[in-house]
Amino acid sequence: MVEFDIEVDASGLHCPLPLLRLKKALMEMDSGGIVKIIATDPAAHLDIGVYSDQSGHKILDFVRHAEQQIFYIRKK
Repeated sequence: MVEFDIEVDASGLHCPLPLLRLKKALMEMDSGGIVKIIATDPAAHLDIGVYSDQSGHKILDFVRHAEQQIFYIRKK
C-alpha cells in the first residue's frame, strides 16, 4: 500500500467530476505530495491516465477493486 497525503473519494461521480476533484486536490498540495483517489466511473482510468501524462504527475499505483478504481498520484 502506498502512503498518501490526501484522499479524494469520487465514488458515484461521473466524468469529469473525478478528474476535477483530483485537480483541486493536487493544487492544494506541494510538489511530491501523493493523492489517493477512489473512482467508480468506468472511464476514470482513461481520464486520469491522459491527464497524468499531459500534466507530468506520476501514477504510482492503480488498483481495481470490485467496481472501484484506486489511483495513487504523485504531484510533479
